[in-house]
Amino acid sequence: MDTHIFNIHDVVLFMTMIECVLLALFQWALPVTTKRLASALLIGFLLITGIQSLCILVLWNDAVHISTFFDLHIVPYLLTFAVLAKGPALFFYVLSLTQHSFVLKRKYLTHLAPVAAAWLCLVFFAIDSDDLRWRSATATATSQQVVNYLWHATKAVPFMYGIAAVFVIHRYYSKLKEQYSSIPSSEPSWLSVLTIGFSLSWAFSIFVHIGAQFLSAELSDWLGISENYLIFILINGLFTYSLAYAHNVQTTKAEEVTKAPTEDRPDESAIRKVKSGMEEQQLFLEHNLNIEEFSTRIDLPVRDVSGVINKHFGTNFFEFMNSYRVDEAKRLLADPASKDMTILDILLQAGFNSKSAFHRFFKRLVGMSPSEYRKQALQATKAA
Repeated sequence: MDTHIFNIHDVVLFMTMIECVLLALFQWALPVTTKRLASALLIGFLLITGIQSLCILVLWNDAVHISTFFDLHIVPYLLTFAVLAKGPALFFYVLSLTQHSFVLKRKYLTHLAPVAAAWLCLVFFAIDSDDLRWRSATATATSQQVVNYLWHATKAVPFMYGIAAVFVIHRYYSKLKEQYSSIPSSEPSWLSVLTIGFSLSWAFSIFVHIGAQFLSAELSDWLGISENYLIFILINGLFTYSLAYAHNVQTTKAEEVTKAPTEDRPDESAIRKVKSGMEEQQLFLEHNLNIEEFSTRIDLPVRDVSGVINKHFGTNFFEFMNSYRVDEAKRLLADPASKDMTILDILLQAGFNSKSAFHRFFKRLVGMSPSEYRKQALQATKAA
């Protein structure tokens, strides 16, 4: 009666598996939103992670059995699928959240090529769970080498997709600044933190895999086990993010739609229209204005607006709009008639909708805080 089937580390794997299934069901049961594909990809990523946890549990815990055939012959296929498909699942989830009208295309099936290659190796060399654990009495030198290559691939492939996802988010930040005048900091930053977190966990897995050749068996086991805890934490973070922020994430248009023209010098009439929109219509005062709305209001194609802002003014739409908002805030702060307005009132009236963004921009462009600027400006006015 003193025999334990699970230790605390196996409990974490079991909890991860169960939680992934429950979270996937919960995500599926949520009301339909505009980001259906993102929701479906998140469900897929959760289920893939759950399958991976199940397979690791069955593979390495001798006390856990489903059936002899399943444990010995099915687990290798499920495990290689889960480990090699989790990277593409996260990558496409990030794409579906950040890109406007993103759709899955048939050509994307090529991202499952590593899974197909791994399965061919499993079939051709008749590799089973004992081979994966290096416990087979009939293993040949060739099959052992293939197993080594399979483990190398299962560590390297997810990490490469993690890096690709981080790169997508980096480009996403740049595109947001080309297309939006206000960017909520919490939404993309959370996505960035989680994506980097998964990438680092997969990098850590590579480190443990390589380090196992030089470290003691006990230390290698502890390092490998710690990855399971990290994945458990990241899965919870990813689901929490999807509930709190994913439905509000700003998407970006395709680069072809907003890319500035290739001419060196923008047309003078286009420059006048952009200036008119800012100086006469004062469109920068409108909260959450994006480049498409701005182009419509000044009757100028988006590409031409981008060309004027990028090449004539040497900046992006985000910086361009907020520089005008800072100038308006400076005017209000220096105006004795506005001395009873709070800083919050002023930043909202100037077109900002984020206190942190306002203070960041103001200090960077003016060199002091809004309160300091107001104090100096009003003192100078009084002295005059």
